[in-house]
Amino acid sequence: MSNQLNKKSVARNYAFLAIMLGSMIIGSLVGWFFPQVKEGDEVVQAGATVLKPLGTLFLNMMFCIVVPMVFSSISGSIATMKSRKRAGKIMGTTILTFVITGAIAAVIMIVLMKLIPPVLEPWSDLAAGEVDNPISIPDLIVNFFTVSDFSGLLSRSAMLPLIVFSVLFGFGVNLGPGPDSLIAKFLVSLSEAMMKVVQLVTYYAPIAFFGFFADLVATYGSQIAQDYARALAVYYPLCFIYIFTAFPLFAWFGGGKGAVREMFRHIARPAITSLGTCSSVATIPTNMEEAEATGISKDVSEIVVPLGATMHMDGSCFSCILKISFLFGVFGKPFDNVGDMVLMVLVAVLSSVGMSGVPGGGYIGEFIMCSVFFPDQLAVAYPIAITLGNLVDPPATMINSSGDYVVSYMVSRFVDGKDWFQKAMAARKNA
Repeated sequence: MSNQLNKKSVARNYAFLAIMLGSMIIGSLVGWFFPQVKEGDEVVQAGATVLKPLGTLFLNMMFCIVVPMVFSSISGSIATMKSRKRAGKIMGTTILTFVITGAIAAVIMIVLMKLIPPVLEPWSDLAAGEVDNPISIPDLIVNFFTVSDFSGLLSRSAMLPLIVFSVLFGFGVNLGPGPDSLIAKFLVSLSEAMMKVVQLVTYYAPIAFFGFFADLVATYGSQIAQDYARALAVYYPLCFIYIFTAFPLFAWFGGGKGAVREMFRHIARPAITSLGTCSSVATIPTNMEEAEATGISKDVSEIVVPLGATMHMDGSCFSCILKISFLFGVFGKPFDNVGDMVLMVLVAVLSSVGMSGVPGGGYIGEFIMCSVFFPDQLAVAYPIAITLGNLVDPPATMINSSGDYVVSYMVSRFVDGKDWFQKAMAARKNA
């Protein structure tokens, strides 16, 4: 009876995934046949971009859910922990893993850019662009960890400050009222309730994905120039190759025998959700559901996944190196200095792992990148980098978000032992 229920559940999940994929394909076709038409900067024909609100509606609902969900899941997980040492170990292992995998992604991209440079000929005629006043380093550090008042924590643009506050609040409850207090139990109940809300909103996802992809293809499909197209032709396949090579290695390292197969059983939903929404934050609920279904400890997933949504950015590390090498080609700068390559890795990890949690962090990271490598061409380099960043955002987000689920395997190894996966599988069989 249990096996029959499991088969029905798997069939139902794959049927829903098939519906979502079909919606994405149909949306892409609609966007291709009904593109946006412009004359200069003026839109003459909107085309399929009129369908954008269908996707925005879903995204807004997810963003409304995510703030209370992140707060309740992180603070509740820490508040109810009997061992504070375990919470510190989970967080330390998680952040270290993010930095290491980000550096690996940056090195892979540097090697690929040496083999397949995205720009073959320097651009001769470049219109100088305007750059807004950059944020100062002290303000950058302040914004990284905090907001000016409590109301600022209620915005999705302040996810990292929200996580910092949630961690502090969780430890406050744990040290104060205690793990068995009413407020600790309330946080756990709130987290469970928010997961149910997510399930209700997910029923609307196929319609949303149709709107997302219709708008995306209608807007960008006919505007990609030759060099941008070459960059995308390298970047998009790399992201999928990374999923089928690096992710299995990470899962095997974290879970051992059988973990790779289990990872592939559960990674499809996070990957498709992130690809459709272009948001790591919007993928948090899906990642948590799949981690729980895998047998990953709840306290691990409730720390790793929200932290990963703002700090685990392997796809963004790919993107950062792509932008730098693209601009090297644009300005005719040789891409063969070892010192430059080491600096690229450091900047990629800083801008992708660090700046992604800051409001406007992507643009700040791009400004830092351009100011380090192209200080004399900053006004031109900056808008080029932003444009390329927007074009590669969907697959980058897919790597970032689905990778959060995979990282939880590695964190589990160090927190719950090398045989955590085998124990989880045995518990499932005996259930």
